[in-house]
Amino acid sequence: MKARRFPILGASVLMLCLLCACGRAPAEQTQGRMVRLSEIEIDPAQLENYKAELREEIEASIRLEPGVLTLYAVSLRDSPTSIRILETYADVDAYKAHIKSPHFKKYKTNTQEMVKSLKLVETDPVSLGAKSETPALKGGA
Repeated sequence: MKARRFPILGASVLMLCLLCACGRAPAEQTQGRMVRLSEIEIDPAQLENYKAELREEIEASIRLEPGVLTLYAVSLRDSPTSIRILETYADVDAYKAHIKSPHFKKYKTNTQEMVKSLKLVETDPVSLGAKSETPALKGGA
């Protein structure tokens, strides 16, 4: 009888260790997170200036704001002036702080004339996952 309990206890301890090593249980991974998709159309004549402003804003947001978890900006392959940004915030308060930050306000002011349209798509997180470091990018490669 005691021999049967050992594998169950061992498996339970292993699962607990794995969950702790990952930082949080999968069910907690999305709890409270705010995820939004921004769909932006840029004036073609201003595209390079817009990209420079966007890079600066994303870098500052990630570096300065603990509640800004991800900001991934991409352009559509067949339409480079169509920008999409996947934004992940720790919670709604982190988002509210982000839009009040000096670097975000600067970005909005500086890109106001570059943006032809902006659509903010509200989402409900289903499953969020990310690696803390991409092996291919390690060491600046």
